[in-house]
Amino acid sequence: MPTKSISTSGISSASDDDFDLTKFIDRGMCTGFDHVTFYVGSVNAAARELINSFGFISRYELGLETGSKSICSKVVCNGNVRIQLMGTVRPLHSTPDDPRVDEIHLHIATHGDGVKDIAFSVTNVEKFCERAEKAGGTLLMRPQTIKDKNGEIILARIAGIGDTVHTIIDRTNYNGFLPGPYNVTDSATDRQGEDFPTLNMTCIDHVVQNDDWNMMLKDCKFYKKVFGFHKFWSVDERQIHTKYSALKSTVMASENESVKMPVNEPAKGLKTSQIEEYMEFNAAAGIQHVAIKVPDILSAVSEMKKHGVQFINVPDSYYENLKKRMEASKHPKFEESFERIKKLGILIDYDENGYLLQLFTKPVFDRPTFFFEVIQRHNHNGFGAGNFKGLFEVLEADQAKRGNLKTSTRI
Repeated sequence: MPTKSISTSGISSASDDDFDLTKFIDRGMCTGFDHVTFYVGSVNAAARELINSFGFISRYELGLETGSKSICSKVVCNGNVRIQLMGTVRPLHSTPDDPRVDEIHLHIATHGDGVKDIAFSVTNVEKFCERAEKAGGTLLMRPQTIKDKNGEIILARIAGIGDTVHTIIDRTNYNGFLPGPYNVTDSATDRQGEDFPTLNMTCIDHVVQNDDWNMMLKDCKFYKKVFGFHKFWSVDERQIHTKYSALKSTVMASENESVKMPVNEPAKGLKTSQIEEYMEFNAAAGIQHVAIKVPDILSAVSEMKKHGVQFINVPDSYYENLKKRMEASKHPKFEESFERIKKLGILIDYDENGYLLQLFTKPVFDRPTFFFEVIQRHNHNGFGAGNFKGLFEVLEADQAKRGNLKTSTRI
């Protein structure tokens, strides 16, 4: 049966200021996103793009020069957003003593550049992993306490959906990024010229996973059992559809709701949906996009566009329809200029309590499998349900340009 849409306008996620972590320490609970790791063919090229176009700052690097003989990495940050770009300097099957070499090669060959690891901060790694394993989770790395010059860090790793993994981290007593020969970097050496984007990011708002047909509920149950998440929000093909395609989405959230993991799956339509396109080119379930929360989306999008970031093209008709919708319903007062929102092509969703502003980049790698979202929230904790029809029509137009808006085999 179709799931029922859940309103979240009245739900407020706990912040670091008002959420009491002490009651979760003994139980071992997920308290936030720690970082996201991408496997990429060229670490330097991917890092330069995030630094010179998206406004990230280089913080750590790992490679031959730092003493790592097979793996290379750059870690870029902005606010509480940490992204690690990881690759290898060794050929396939050349380094049997480091299984990560073949893992990286095979992951990129199968899926292309994309997200491998969504890392979670937890209060008690041992307890968290003990509970996860009892619930059927697969521990890829049992909890380890590692001490080095940066302090003490506790790590474990749990298999996710598809080839995605989740590193589990307690870095309470750690000042670096991760153990290993990481060097602290000077971000200026990675920036090209003097003109680079200046913008502020707050945190990772949510991370979206695309799933295969009829797998969403099963994988949501996985996150509930293994990670202790709960259903936060859901919509189905009644809300998310266009003339051609449709999908279903359920958002799973950690107990303090600082981690939100939407899981999407296709629904029947006349044409292949964006989820089906993703599955075709990614060859499995995986991470479709990372949403970055910002305090000022107008400045952020303006800076990114100025420095070459390509966003989806929102047509004027979207704003004409939006105005009609607003005239016929209650809506909050917007702090931002509507005309500037329209000029920058930013999407708006709202209810009587608040609103959100969001915009999506075009795919950032060669395959149409991963993009970023930029989002600003004003007392609104939904996921842009009011934008779905307009957004998906834009995405379908891009699919058509790629030759991937095909007649569905599941009509």
